[in-house]
Amino acid sequence: MDVIRLAELRDEPLSVDEALRAVSHPEAGGVALFTGVVRNHDRGQGVTRLTYTAHPSAEAELRRVAEKIAAGHDVRGIAAVHRLGTLDVGDLAVVVAVASPHRAEAFTACRALIDELKAAVPIWKNQELASGGSEWVNSEWAGAGTHEGDAPDADGKPSARA
Repeated sequence: MDVIRLAELRDEPLSVDEALRAVSHPEAGGVALFTGVVRNHDRGQGVTRLTYTAHPSAEAELRRVAEKIAAGHDVRGIAAVHRLGTLDVGDLAVVVAVASPHRAEAFTACRALIDELKAAVPIWKNQELASGGSEWVNSEWAGAGTHEGDAPDADGKPSARA
């Protein structure tokens, strides 16, 4: 049976309960869950909302990340779901869950899953600031040579500075 039970990008609100149900397994004695929530500030600036955009390959990359975690850890179930579109402060942006026979491995694998997802999956965030401006953040991916502040091109991928 495939331990990757859920690996998706979605435009609609996320469910913690769905992720927990997805990783449920009779051999799992530990389930670790992480939720990323839109906060009202970043680097000293007020944030009013976020808009997430993804490259067309993002869902396949998310699956690859989940497969990497499954191969490197003793897990019974993996779930990873990331929101796209416009989110308000307090909305769930990402939910990941990992079920393992023991709690220590569940914590380790869950941390590795969210860290690898953030590092490798081409999802970009535009923050609307309380000051009235906006900025792109987390727009670097696969050595594309992008920098904070670079906006995505027509395909949704951040364009590199000249």
